[in-house]
Amino acid sequence: SREEAILLGFDLTGGKWSGFIRKALEMAPQKKIAVHCWRGGMRSGSMAWALNLYGFEVYQVEGGYKSYRRWALKQFEDKCELCILGGMTGSGKTKILHQLKSLGKQIIDLEDLAQHQGSSYGTLGTLIQPTQEQFENNLALALSALDKNQTIWVEDESLTIGKRSVPNPFWHQMRKAPVINIKVPLIERIRNLVVEYGKLDKEFLIESTQRISKRLGPEQTRDAITAIRENRMEDFIRLVLVYYDKTYQSGLTKRNKENVFSLELENTDIVAKAGKVLDFADTFLALVKHSAE
Repeated sequence: SREEAILLGFDLTGGKWSGFIRKALEMAPQKKIAVHCWRGGMRSGSMAWALNLYGFEVYQVEGGYKSYRRWALKQFEDKCELCILGGMTGSGKTKILHQLKSLGKQIIDLEDLAQHQGSSYGTLGTLIQPTQEQFENNLALALSALDKNQTIWVEDESLTIGKRSVPNPFWHQMRKAPVINIKVPLIERIRNLVVEYGKLDKEFLIESTQRISKRLGPEQTRDAITAIRENRMEDFIRLVLVYYDKTYQSGLTKRNKENVFSLELENTDIVAKAGKVLDFADTFLALVKHSAE
């Protein structure tokens, strides 16, 4: 009840006062913090008053966390002008995505939000994924900061990124959006992946390879693990790419062919590649919008 909430609020800011203040200082040493209840505001209002008195800059979530979650889930329902940056593993999609951002374009980096690179090796042996709910909240916040009527670039991903799932409404928008499928020579992709994965702990690479052994097949798995142990990273990458390339091609064939546009990218620097992607996109996005009208 309202009265019980008030009493509890005063209890929180009474005997437990110093403990909550110290904890708040640990979490927000700059003394800027947001507080919320589950759905109301009485208890968080009491805490906001107490923290404010101490000198914090306090924000209170109106309607509580339940209201915030409704807002977060709505972000995935809102129509976005997505453009998907596709390409096989090792094509440099993430680097191009961030180069587009540096050129002033809007991007969503799902792998960064999920703290996972998307493959069996995706944690890189160090990354810790957020909870599913936190991943969704982070994605909602990132989307809310963008103009959804302007192009938003997103890297092509599976429904799951590690153990996290892309929210279904947003995933369906991704699957219907136009795709630039960048094509990079195999040798360049192998080089890129050797730089990224070759320095990782060998036991981590072996364990990750064993996780996909059923899909790789016994012979490929054995050869890949031997290559890791013998530090033949190019051979290891070449072997596992056979599986990942097939998987990516399979996913691409499930898309509407009229929405897939292939672009050959030669071994040039990342700035030039991003420029080519934008020039290419300007042409086909106009065609897509025209045909939709």
